Order: sequence, then C-alpha cells, then structure tokens
Amino acid sequence: MLILYQGAGRARVTSIQGKGIASSTLLLYNVATSGAAAAGNLVATYNFGTEGLEVYVPGSGILFDKGIVYNLAGSGGSVTLTITGG
Repeated sequence: MLILYQGAGRARVTSIQGKGIASSTLLLYNVATSGAAAAGNLVATYNFGTEGLEVYVPGSGILFDKGIVYNLAGSGGSVTLTITGG
C-alpha cells in the first residue's frame, strides 16, 4: 500500500505510531509521487510486530523535501504519522 502525503512538498515527520500486527514493515520515501518510490530515495525503514511501533523523532523531525510516500507492508495494520510543514 503506497500512500502519498497530500501536501506534496517540504514536510517533516515528527512521530510515528503503528498498530501491533505481526511482521509489519514501514518504508518512508522522499518523493512527490508513489511511482517514484525506489531504493535510492528510501529515507527510513521500521520493522515491527505485535508490540507495535512508537517513534518520537527528536529535534525538528525527519525532513522530506519532495513529499512523503509510505509503504506499509506485511500483515497489514495501520500507521499514524505526525507531519509538520517545512
């Protein structure tokens, strides 16, 4: 499942929460369209299971200057990203 941050452009991810589902992988890409997501623009990978995922990024967060596309793979589940403007 590839999802594009609707306000494509400069943004920062400041926190991530994922529902605890076995064998899940969250991939975050710095791209403006889902078709452009590739290994060369992969910014972060998070693997998690039934324990869930809680990441609070210190400082200003993770910068995405083109846009944010994420892929939640594995057994499914859901992820909440906290996003702030540039």
